[in-house]
Amino acid sequence: MGIETGVAWRELRAHFEQVVELQLTQMFAGDPQRAVDFSLEEQGLFLDYSKNRITRESIDLLTNLAVEAKLPAAIKDLFAGKKINITEGRAALHTALRAPKSAYIELDGVDVIPQVHAVLEQMETFSETVRSGQWLGFSGKPIRNVINIGIGGSDLGPSMAYEALRAYSQRNLNIQFVSNVDASDFAEAVQGLNADETLFIVCSKTFTTDETLTNARTARSWLLDQLIDKKAIAKHFVAVSTNTEAVQAFGIDAQNMFGFWDWVGGRYSLCSSVGLAVMVSIGGTNFRAMLSGFHAMDEHFRTAPLAQNMPVLMALLGVWYNNFFVAETHAIFPYDKYLGRFPAYLQQVDMESNGKSVDKSGLEVVVQSGPIIWGQVGTNGQHSFYQLLHQGTKLVPVDFIGFAQSHNPIADHHDKLMANFFAQTQALAFGKSSQALADEGVDEALIPHRTFSGNRPTNTLMAEKLTPFVLGQLTALYEHKIFTQGVIWDVFSFDQWGVELGKNLAVEIFQQLESSGTGKANFDASTTQLLNRYRGMRKTS
Repeated sequence: MGIETGVAWRELRAHFEQVVELQLTQMFAGDPQRAVDFSLEEQGLFLDYSKNRITRESIDLLTNLAVEAKLPAAIKDLFAGKKINITEGRAALHTALRAPKSAYIELDGVDVIPQVHAVLEQMETFSETVRSGQWLGFSGKPIRNVINIGIGGSDLGPSMAYEALRAYSQRNLNIQFVSNVDASDFAEAVQGLNADETLFIVCSKTFTTDETLTNARTARSWLLDQLIDKKAIAKHFVAVSTNTEAVQAFGIDAQNMFGFWDWVGGRYSLCSSVGLAVMVSIGGTNFRAMLSGFHAMDEHFRTAPLAQNMPVLMALLGVWYNNFFVAETHAIFPYDKYLGRFPAYLQQVDMESNGKSVDKSGLEVVVQSGPIIWGQVGTNGQHSFYQLLHQGTKLVPVDFIGFAQSHNPIADHHDKLMANFFAQTQALAFGKSSQALADEGVDEALIPHRTFSGNRPTNTLMAEKLTPFVLGQLTALYEHKIFTQGVIWDVFSFDQWGVELGKNLAVEIFQQLESSGTGKANFDASTTQLLNRYRGMRKTS
């Protein structure tokens, strides 16, 4: 039986029919306490969810849905290290990566915390060696350029965090990220760099990921073209992996391999050694502050009552719009340049986790599961796609993220930025009526074009400043929101079988492209036509 047959779902459906036409303008006018009552603060991170199309009864009924879905038990299993990633037969214990040294978390009879902190200490020692200029390349020069080679979670997490915390970075180090198998990604990253001042971090748990290994081999060739001697590889490459044999075969010293564990999913791996490039950039102290922010939100999620639980509330609001209002997308707009990569990072965490059409029993999911996640830095979006948000036919719930203080307090820039931040949520919620426009003397023919219906839902997240701690809080907030929604939709949030078919087909097609092309290939007519056209158009050496 699916969730749509449960008592809580049926009650929500009936409630939705009663409140669907309610206007935010009316709800605020009728309740002077609404803004206060529909707000929550956790260690400096403030959530105002009052501009949502909900009543107190809505929250009560949504909370009942979470209880009916056995969310409290699921949260307990997550933190206890149970093998909740059943299709892959493993735990999803990323919360252990940011637990303090004093914690005790057992997995298969072993406390994993000493292992976690041993790797963190190894990372810290290495990072400080690079940051201080003590790590010398093959020709005796200190490292000036660090290039992280990875893809998916081994790229999106660290590249997002690096950009987010650039104000805390060591500016004499040039940190770059290469993920795309498109050769242009690598070529542009190394443009103008000297090999004897460049260090590569190759991130691949199995050291078999095709895109990553292709870029790593190209990096090795680029290095040896300049430095000639293969002994240089050990001075200019380190690995984040668990495959010692493959790492050594590549030419990397096993002492410069940073391990992590099977219970760390790629898109949840930022707090592991996958974050090594981030630690090199911001240092061990700031990296640990980020981990503390993660842990603070972990503990809030684990212990707070559902109705006062920030990730749970945001998840339930997402379910409300996704499944009852049938909103197919959810937007995330940070009003901070440093969080420019945050929406892209969350695309993977959310869409790879809950983009599932089969439930835990192997049956078809009969309600919409994960939404399409998208976003952009706030003021840029205002001059791009906000037109659709305000006056289009699509309902798009939006999360706005802003900060009271800027890392670059120049003139009145930040006040103007935040004025836009506040204005947009107000305009989306309350709009502007045709009567108000008529009262202003607007030409009658223009009134329909200048009317804003309002009643467009938003969440507002605010903190004092974008610090490593706050970044950790924000990231864990969304992780747990996504997990909560997966529990409610009854899908496995920690596998990603949907990426496999395309990868396997790509291998077959590549083999065909590298061959003479005369062998019989079992491709459809369209793909065969496109391959033949590609062969005819590509330049051969």
